[in-house]
Amino acid sequence: MARRRKRKSRRRQEGRKILEHIPQFSIDSGEDKPVTAARKYIHTHGILPPALLLVRRNEHTTDRYFWAEKGLFGAQYVEENHFLFPSLKPPEEREVALAGSR
Repeated sequence: MARRRKRKSRRRQEGRKILEHIPQFSIDSGEDKPVTAARKYIHTHGILPPALLLVRRNEHTTDRYFWAEKGLFGAQYVEENHFLFPSLKPPEEREVALAGSR
């Protein structure tokens, strides 16, 4: 039987392209849970948002997190909802958004 191709969301593809331009940090989770390891790494290294953290859980699994002004989010959520994050907008759009909020 032929396998059907999985439909790719255009919105998620667009979000993935945007995240490619964000600084990335690769770390190992060690004894901590992946999200705890990501939070500790952000705190000890003083990483400023926006940033993408790739946390290696084991030899087969890597969890992806996005560090934003609002907190730490799963990268898949950010890919699908990138328009909710002001730090992911191009600089000219950020200025328009800031001027509109005043």
